[in-house]
Order: sequence, then structure tokens, then C-alpha cells
Amino acid sequence: MLKIQFQSLSTRNIGVLFAKDRTFRLGSTNSTLRNSHTESNQFSKLKNTLLYGCLALGGVVAGFSLYEHKYKLLNVNLSGSQKINNSITELNGDKPIWHTIRRSDLPTYNVEEIQVHCSVDKRVWVTYGIGVYDITEFIAEHPGGENIMLGAGSAIDPFWAIYQQHNNKEILTLLELYRIGNLSPEDKVSTEDMGSPWAHEPRRHPLLNPTSERPFNAEPPMKLLGENFFTPNEFFYVRNHLPVPLIDANKFELEVSIETTESGMKEQSKSLTLADIKRMPKYTVTAAVMCGGNRRSEMTRVKSVKGLSWNAGAVGNATWSGARLRDVLLAMGVVPNENLHVVLEGADLDPTSHPYGASIPLSKAMDERGDVILAYEMNGKVLSRDHGYPLRCIVPGTVGSRNVKWLSRIAVSENESNSHWQQNDYKGFSPSTDWDTVDFSKSPAIQAMPVTSAICSPVDGDALIIKDDGYLTVHGYAWSGGGRRIVRVDLTIDQGKTWHVAELQQEDHPDGRHYGWSLWTVRIPIENTTSSEVEIWAKAVDSAYNVQPENFENIWNLRGVLANAYHRIRVKLI
Repeated sequence: MLKIQFQSLSTRNIGVLFAKDRTFRLGSTNSTLRNSHTESNQFSKLKNTLLYGCLALGGVVAGFSLYEHKYKLLNVNLSGSQKINNSITELNGDKPIWHTIRRSDLPTYNVEEIQVHCSVDKRVWVTYGIGVYDITEFIAEHPGGENIMLGAGSAIDPFWAIYQQHNNKEILTLLELYRIGNLSPEDKVSTEDMGSPWAHEPRRHPLLNPTSERPFNAEPPMKLLGENFFTPNEFFYVRNHLPVPLIDANKFELEVSIETTESGMKEQSKSLTLADIKRMPKYTVTAAVMCGGNRRSEMTRVKSVKGLSWNAGAVGNATWSGARLRDVLLAMGVVPNENLHVVLEGADLDPTSHPYGASIPLSKAMDERGDVILAYEMNGKVLSRDHGYPLRCIVPGTVGSRNVKWLSRIAVSENESNSHWQQNDYKGFSPSTDWDTVDFSKSPAIQAMPVTSAICSPVDGDALIIKDDGYLTVHGYAWSGGGRRIVRVDLTIDQGKTWHVAELQQEDHPDGRHYGWSLWTVRIPIENTTSSEVEIWAKAVDSAYNVQPENFENIWNLRGVLANAYHRIRVKLI
């Protein structure tokens, strides 16, 4: 089985930082200052500030969404020893660099002293840059807190060298509140001799619009997205959670494990080379793949959420070719079972060698109409590295996070994947659920996505010259999960008083197996429009007569997923 290791300078597995902060702590010469009843009202408000649930280990938590609750830190008026010295409020662009500056008001510790603090009884310390931080208080309440202990008494620098989304103003500002000291200069951890985990990233098309650089995530311009029924590979959106692995296809092996006798077979494991997979019958399926956070930027306008600020371009439609997962499992003697799961793991690893992971129901994998593919081709071409080379699992009709790239392991199990992305992300919640009340165990992982649509052309803010025929032409896409066909797309420019039905371009596949998207076009008459600006609304209806909700207020959720309200843009008429 393929293994990719990251060299780490730490003598321990590198852990994670930060979740709910209920006991606000600030470094002092006495190592800590605790809250008291005499603290200021502003200071009290910080007790419930939520820090980052950062990528816990052991496969339970591999990456956690950024918690934000009552962020008012920069305006807090602290006094005496609680005041952060103005000399450390320097910024590198918009990023504080406090962790690189020695605090004269705090003591200095060497690595031996820090390593002692590796348990709750002895306090839990970690280091970042030359800062020493005590994170004991929130461990008991942090989901996966036992995994944070793997990083106790150690440096998080190598970990954050990969997860660079942590290096932002909010996280680094809140981190400084936990600072209790300085790391002795001779013990400062360097990541330079790790070799950059980003050194072998593939080249990307310059027209892709990044939502993050490391890991690289990007979407194409909307006008470009709507021009092709099959999205060109180089313009297909990119969603990476970790550095892109560098894989030699000649040495690649896929491990397939049966971990329960409930599957109809004894427990067993076998390895398949890429050549083995290519010798199996080859199938091709058209499937759109959509990120669970697609259109998150629109939901954020209602209330802040945490996650990549995708517009409506985190989706693409392609043909995928490879062996059916069903055939692989049948060859191993697996029989259908509604209670089992198929765990999927990629070759993209965090610094502790834990992979990206997800799972799907065994019933989906075994369904002849489910069309789950172990794909090695995309639109008739070999997969690119950004899209899973040499092997990717395509789960048609299912949220993109289950379409695991760089597939290295499959397991039939009685349980879902225990990875963060299955257990503590990509789940929907009530609009009233916040980071104080959320319980990820109470919500099922997203599988099939809801019906959605988006306008690709024109784009928001365009100035349009109306032709002599008096019509405004609008193009876009629509898609629904679970193989449901799009039956209608409606548009309005008068707030729903009148609707115009679009013409659909789609493949002729049976309902329940209609995994590709639909492109649509509509010509809207505007001769009765007196305004110089119009707002265009689009909504799609699928074969089950599911329809997009009118607004985001009633579907808002703290992770910003399942964002499928009417798509709306404003354009100027010339």
C-alpha cells in the first residue's frame, strides 16, 4: 500500500490547537492568569470565544472548521499584566507575528521544560514559533481532545506548515491569549529541513480563481463554467484538503479490506495494482461533482460561517471511466447489506500520516444503478494530479467530499469512516444551532446533495446592452443529487410576479440515474421594464418536485453547506 511520510522534527506526533475557550487564560510571569469575578465586562465576553478546532489526530479529527463566536479581541481594553504589549502588535500584511517576537513580560523555557507538560495533571503546553502556550483548560471540552494530547509538550510548527489557513489574523490573535512564555532560542523548531510539503504541487490554469492557495482550492469564472456541457479538465474546480501527493503509478497499489463477516465473507485483505484495475471491465458514467460548500459566500451574507468562500463555481460535469466498485467487491464475495459502509481513504496525508477519509453506504457501492466508479480517466483523458491521479472514487449524485481522490484504501466496515470529514464536517444543522450547542454526532453526514441552480451568464454587476429584439438572454446550470433529473428551471426579473421557463440541455438518462448536470438558457422579455437595473432570480425543480428555497435565512447553518437558495444577480441595462 502506498505510504507518503512527512518528516517531522518533533519527537512526538504533532497535535492540534484550540476549540471552545471557556476559561480564558493569558500569559503572565506566574505562568497563567485566571478569570475572576472582578474582570471587566469586555473581558468576560471573551470566555466564550471559540478558537479553531484544528485538525485532531488519530483519524478522529483531521481538520476542523474555524469556530468564531463574539470575536472582539482587538478592541478589548486590558489593563496591568493583562495588557498585551503594544510592541508585539506588529502585522505582517494582515497577519500578526506575535509568535515570532520575544515577550519581555514572560519567562523563557527550554524544550526539556516544555516536554514535561504533556498531561492534564502536569498542564499541556505546545509551542509555535518562539511562543509557549498552555492549552490545558479547553482539552476536556474539545471534540477529539484525547488526540490533542498526542501533541502535548511539542511544536505545532510543522503541522501549521501544511495547514496554512491557520495563519490568519483571528487565529493568531486568539492564540496569543494562551501564551505563557518564550521558547529558548536554541530550541526553536525550524520547518526548513522538512522539505516543503508544497514543493510538488501541480501547475494550475491561471483562469482558476483561488479561494485558498495552500491547500489549493479554486473555481473557474462563471461565464466559462456555463460554456461547456462537459467541463474541460483544466477548468474543473479544485478542492484539496491537504498537499497533493506525488504518486508513481507503476508502484501504486489499492488496498481492499473486508473488515466484517457481516459482509458475507471472512475478514480479508488484498492489493490491486493500477494494471489489475484496468484489466477489469471499463465503464463510463457522466457525473457532476459539487463541493458541499458551493455558494457558501452567499450564505455568509446572512451571517458569518466558517469555510472556504466559494461562489457558485465549485462544481463541474465530466465523464469518468474506470472499473465499477461493485465489481471489485463482488469479486471478493461481498453481498449487499443495508447496515454496512464502504470506507474510502486517499493518499493525501497530514504530518501524522493520517489520510483524508470518507465513507458511503455499502448499498450505494453495490447498487448496479449506483454507478460508483474507480476512475482513472476524466473526459477521456488520464486523471490529472489535482483530480486524483492515478485513481479516484467517483460516487455519482453524492457530495464532492465522498468522491475521494488519490484513492489508496477501501474497506467494508460496520462503521462509517472515523475521519474528521465524515464525523465533524460536511453536515447540516438548524439555523439556531451555533458553535456553543452543535453536536456533530446528532446529524448525518451529507450524501446526496439538494437541488440547486446558478446563473453563469450574465454575472453579477454586468452592464448589458439590450438588443433590438428586447430580450435578455440568461444561461446557467442546474443539478440535483441522488440521480434526480432536473425537470424545470424558472427565472424571474420582477420578484416572482412572472416566471420564465428555461430550455434545458441534458443527457437522456433515466431518472434515478441522471447524475450529470443540466445546462439551461432562457430569453426574458424586458420591454415593460423601466428600471435601469434588474435582479434576476433562478430556481430549479427536480424529478421529485424538490425546489430550491427562496432565501438563505431559513437554511443558514454554521458550516455554510447545502447552500441552495434561489440564485440572484443584479445587472445594469444600457
